[in-house]
Amino acid sequence: MSSKGGGTALTRRNYRLASDTDKPKATGIVNEKLLSDYLHHVFPSTKQGPALASLRKPLGFQELGAHLERLLSEGEPTEDTRDQLIEGRLGPQTVVLDHTSGFEGLLFVDDDLLGVIGHSNFSSIRATTCVYKGKWAYEVLISSQGLMQIGWCTLNCRFNQEEGVGDTPDSYAYDGNRVRKWNVTTTNYGKSWAAGDIVSCLIDLDEGTITFCLNGQSLGTAFTNIKMGPGIAYFPAISLSFKESVAFNFGSRPLRYLFSYLPLQNPPTADLLKAQKLLGYIKTVLSTSIDTQVGRLVEKDCASWRLHGEPTVLITLAHIFNHFAPLMCKVYLVEDVLMSFLLGILEGGGSVDEHPLIQQLLDLFWLLMEDYEVNECLKQLMMSLLRAYRFSPIIPDLGFQIHYLRLTTAILRHEKSRKYLLSNKFTFDVLRSVVFFYIKTPLRVKEAGLEELIPTTWWPTRFDKEGKDERDPKDETADERLRRRAYERGCQRLKKRIEVVEELQVQILRLLLNNKDKGTGEASRYIFLNKFRKFLQENASNRGQHPTALCPPEYMVCFLHRLITAVRTYWDDGKRKSPGSVNSEEAYVPPQLFYNGKVDYFDLQRLGGLLSHLKKTLKDDLASKANIIIDPAEIQATSMDDLDEDEESGAAQRPFGAAAMGGALARPSWLSSPTLGRANRFLSTAAVSLMTPRRPLAPPEKVKVRTLAVEQRTEEDIEGSHGNDGLLLGRPLEEPDQPIAEKSLLEIVDGIVMMYNLSVHQQLGKMVVVSDDVHEYAVALKDTEEKIARCPARRPDILEELQKSQKVFAEKLNHLSRRLAWINATIYSKEKMLDVYWLLRVCIRTIEHADNTGSLFAFAPEFYLNVAMNAYSALKNYFSPANSMEELPGYEETLTQLAAILAKHFADPRIVGTDIKDSLMQALASYVCYPQSLRAVERIPEEQRVAMMRNLLAPYEQRPWAQTNWILVRLWRGCGFGYRYTRLPHLLKTKPEDANLPSLQKPCPSLLLQRHMAELLSMDKDMAASFLNSVLNQLNWAFSEFIGMIQEIQQAAERPERNFVDTRQLKVCATCFDLSVSLLRVLEMTVTLVPEIFLDWSRPSAELLLRRLAQLLNQVLNRVTAERNLFDRVVNLRLPGLESVDHYPILVAVTGILVRILVDGERQGISRAASVLLSDPLATSTIPPVVGPLGPTVALSLEHNPNCAQNNLVLSSFQPTSEEDLCPICYAHSISAIFKPCSHKSCKACINQHLMNNKDCFFCKATITGVEDYSKPAGS
Repeated sequence: MSSKGGGTALTRRNYRLASDTDKPKATGIVNEKLLSDYLHHVFPSTKQGPALASLRKPLGFQELGAHLERLLSEGEPTEDTRDQLIEGRLGPQTVVLDHTSGFEGLLFVDDDLLGVIGHSNFSSIRATTCVYKGKWAYEVLISSQGLMQIGWCTLNCRFNQEEGVGDTPDSYAYDGNRVRKWNVTTTNYGKSWAAGDIVSCLIDLDEGTITFCLNGQSLGTAFTNIKMGPGIAYFPAISLSFKESVAFNFGSRPLRYLFSYLPLQNPPTADLLKAQKLLGYIKTVLSTSIDTQVGRLVEKDCASWRLHGEPTVLITLAHIFNHFAPLMCKVYLVEDVLMSFLLGILEGGGSVDEHPLIQQLLDLFWLLMEDYEVNECLKQLMMSLLRAYRFSPIIPDLGFQIHYLRLTTAILRHEKSRKYLLSNKFTFDVLRSVVFFYIKTPLRVKEAGLEELIPTTWWPTRFDKEGKDERDPKDETADERLRRRAYERGCQRLKKRIEVVEELQVQILRLLLNNKDKGTGEASRYIFLNKFRKFLQENASNRGQHPTALCPPEYMVCFLHRLITAVRTYWDDGKRKSPGSVNSEEAYVPPQLFYNGKVDYFDLQRLGGLLSHLKKTLKDDLASKANIIIDPAEIQATSMDDLDEDEESGAAQRPFGAAAMGGALARPSWLSSPTLGRANRFLSTAAVSLMTPRRPLAPPEKVKVRTLAVEQRTEEDIEGSHGNDGLLLGRPLEEPDQPIAEKSLLEIVDGIVMMYNLSVHQQLGKMVVVSDDVHEYAVALKDTEEKIARCPARRPDILEELQKSQKVFAEKLNHLSRRLAWINATIYSKEKMLDVYWLLRVCIRTIEHADNTGSLFAFAPEFYLNVAMNAYSALKNYFSPANSMEELPGYEETLTQLAAILAKHFADPRIVGTDIKDSLMQALASYVCYPQSLRAVERIPEEQRVAMMRNLLAPYEQRPWAQTNWILVRLWRGCGFGYRYTRLPHLLKTKPEDANLPSLQKPCPSLLLQRHMAELLSMDKDMAASFLNSVLNQLNWAFSEFIGMIQEIQQAAERPERNFVDTRQLKVCATCFDLSVSLLRVLEMTVTLVPEIFLDWSRPSAELLLRRLAQLLNQVLNRVTAERNLFDRVVNLRLPGLESVDHYPILVAVTGILVRILVDGERQGISRAASVLLSDPLATSTIPPVVGPLGPTVALSLEHNPNCAQNNLVLSSFQPTSEEDLCPICYAHSISAIFKPCSHKSCKACINQHLMNNKDCFFCKATITGVEDYSKPAGS
């Protein structure tokens, strides 16, 4: 770009400025002497001193080009100097990772070949350059804190999926994940690293040592006497496990931490010198003004400089930028020269608005640099800022983070620069820019300065029987109170400092969401909105498939909170300007966004199934309710595409991100993906035809309207215009005709809900671990202190060990309590809780509005229901005890609204997805476990309550009945026989000291819902019969499965090798037992609430139900109470995983049923029940031990029932039954038949029923030729 001579030295853009100087008389501003003085002042010659100023040659614009070239050429290094710089190093000048040497299983993050991510078990790679002499350094920017080994290796090292850097003789590595160093053998070394740390790898080949540093602090010499000599040279190298990622800096940009070591890649010394000189000239121009009236130069403050179009100043700057602009396209110079200069401008403090110089400089850049130069400069500047922010260490005042965010804010305040950065495909995409909204959590509290900020630590010290904190201020000692208050003050100090950073982050988002900056094209918000949607698409479709395209969940949490704050601010600003619109407190997403095609939901599942299916089946409803018609050609095309996909996949399955990826390693180009193109044909807005009535009274005329793809949408497509509703086309009649908010904000709110569903909720749950750790260590410390108090004086050895443990626990608690303070301030603060609560209410209102549209509710995405359930769960479980959900505004009303949604939609026929149905059922089951949420269920309208109970009492077949049954049990628990415990009594007896066992919630039965159940079962006889038959069927299945499993467990226990079954089978066994108990409890509930179902024999199915119940009860009792039975033996094994299997829970459930029908009932009912129950030959040996002596009513029924009396006489001659006497098929009757010829046995009832359809033996499959009576020999 530059050449000799004055006039031709300028760029094409600035040539007009130079041509103006050919007319000196026309300007009439600066005379030749003043101009010469000015130019000599700006461009002083290093060879001329101040004393010779009077003898220097006059300098004008004609001579300036040559003068500037001469000044810049001074001090350039010679060729010999350049050769000396690279001694001791072999390889290319530009150092990158060597992707050509057969290293597999790695993905490169960017085109610069410096960022890498593991894509296999344990992959290794080295750099392209090696060193053999001298002292060298490179840096590794840690993006994830997992398993990695970083260091140096020779060319001889051969790595594989099991052995990496440090596992071979001539390689040396540091592993901050396991805090070890590796060279074939391994020892402890260094500190643990975290995402956002920088590891410096230093090698001294003069002394033969290798050292590592973490964030500029030396970890000590790791290796000495490393192998050196002829033919030995060391390459930078790394080994990473799956999904771990790092970025290298070999010297392509300034090293963050400087040591007396050389970077592996030479810095651009000559260009650096030029850039610093040119920047000095620019500073001089900014601080010098020309006073033409008195004819002299005046010094002034740079900060007050303005670009006013003065020809002299502009032409001078044009000459400088002719050389400066090409240099600002190089990343090293941008970071070392320009970024440092801009940061220096802001160092004075104050708000960013008080430093307008940066805005003026950016104007200057756009004026005097070519577009491609400004674009590259801004791109490198923003990437450098992002990297600097992300990898800055945490210090007490968060100074580094604030420093870089202030400069980012200042740059984004410049409208043209902001729009370029937003529009650029690779520079400011949301995935990268999310980094600016993250505040990383320090793992090492000492380095972060938290010890100074929070000098006093505190944690709960009083616990109840189950290990939970009992926070009663009255019980605190004075010392504890002082410590707690000091700790809370420290937490407040920390929170205020974090709020400064959060406020800057919100400012950045407010700039990106500006929709008034239309002076230079489309407003920023609409550019951001399209980028934001693509960001959501990549994270939704690639989850678990393509790690480079995913935003880390910890970043997503912070981004979500800042975005909520910014959106609500804009929303309320709009409310003030348009009083008729909705307040942000009442925000919701209108239902037409879900079906009008204006917003892309990718391949996310809708409540009614696949979108293409809904478009076909509900096209008439769309036309009648929303004036939307579907193009028949598109329906046919989609049908053909569905057919193609069925043939390809073998089954009609909804497309997933993996199919869209096609196995590609680079970030996917979604628009060019043929698979997604087919699957999302209806997701694009081309398939939807929309219509707006021209006259309010005329019938709506439906016209076809085609809209653009997401990336091509403009402001008019989103916000709408005259006669065009934009995103809200297709308003259903049920939706109120009033403005809600700016339509772009509605789409952003929709995106926020999707973000929460993608990964925010999981991350909120993950961070609770720190609070759990504090609790566990506090319990351990309290236990240790109690043991010290009880330790006998004669055992000083035990006392010493206990004191050591006490010290370790106290140190760990000090560390964790400070770290918890940080997490509470950044993730679980009151403000963050209000954000999640606001999101919950948005989802509730959105679901309510969508529900009002009738069949169109099926178009709503599943994630709205998921977020409503998960947000409530997070508020209840994650934010306490620091913040209580009860303190939230409108808390009870919100609970009731959510209860109504769960009660209505868990059995909603419009919802077809099994996963979402299960989630709704589980959420309702959880809801009825707690008194407050159960009361909320009771507050919903009676019609909805009755409908909910009717759905719960539907037959159990063909649906997830276990959750339904659990809900009914929770409504009953506290009313049943022996059913008021919080933890199973036998567990308290056997393991009273174990606080880790899952404790049950205290019983909170609902008498109101029990009443609804009783009324429904009493009035609807058919429903009662089908419900109870299904319960009895499931009880028969669950108990039979349980018996089969304990038989396998017993057989395994009796083997000589003691080969027990695996833990999964034990868990299934315990689950079957728990299901059996819960089904028995539901039967107890039914017998208690509506005894006439069994005892009123005027009902057609009563006697049959009673007989089935009697058979099952006898089967259970025979199995559990018979002598030498299998149940006893397995219970006595005390296997881990079977703790809940015991006599107590199942016997009290059976007893509850028997007491109700044999003791507490009416006389006639007791008589009928006794006659049925005691008609079983074994009943009189099992029922009396359970319910006690049979009463007079039962005795009377025995006298009048010949079968019962006969059985009683027969049984009186026998000893109590053992398990071997029972029929192995039904376990309800004694063995009474023997098969010929195989001699297997069962009761007569079972074999007679079997022989009606099958002639093969139950057990050996031999053909049965005859059945004979069997009686037990007298001597056995």
